[in-house]
Amino acid sequence: MTGLVILAAGASTRLGKPKQNLIYQNNTLLQRAIETCLASICRPIIVILGANAEVIRPTIETLPVHIFYNNGWQEGMASSIRLGIAELQKFESAITSAILMLCDQPLISTSLLNELVHAKEKKGIIASAYNDTIGAPVLFDAKYFDELSLLTGAEGAKKLLAKYPGNVHAIAFPLGGVDIDTVEDYMELSK
Repeated sequence: MTGLVILAAGASTRLGKPKQNLIYQNNTLLQRAIETCLASICRPIIVILGANAEVIRPTIETLPVHIFYNNGWQEGMASSIRLGIAELQKFESAITSAILMLCDQPLISTSLLNELVHAKEKKGIIASAYNDTIGAPVLFDAKYFDELSLLTGAEGAKKLLAKYPGNVHAIAFPLGGVDIDTVEDYMELSK
């Protein structure tokens, strides 16, 4: 069973307001991410909130996902990854892998998430490939959970992709480079 952790705890400092609540195609970015995940074969789905949780949570609390608050969100992405993996492991002993996903990549599709899961027989890490790099969304076999739980600071899981290049299989996701960090990014998406 593959669980899925949506990382949505950041403060959106470059944007100046919570990107999680930006509207795209009649939903917020976070609602859209959740709906994409709910249509996938992944379960359970965990959402990690942090900064601005008081204005974000009301937009998603009726959705059938598990919402957790990261008290240490100021530390950076690693704290949300640690919390997500810890909570995921409490749900089900049958969890064999986890996908880490960002809420600010609005063009992630359900088919991509399912493709990551189906490719897990190939390698222990299945990453998305775009813009001459590999990254999120990314699937990790459970054997990497201990190392994910040791990440610190602003670093994400990319550190493990670099550490284990022979264990990484890449799935082409050309639209993965579309992420929303600035007002300009959002304006471009909204065209």
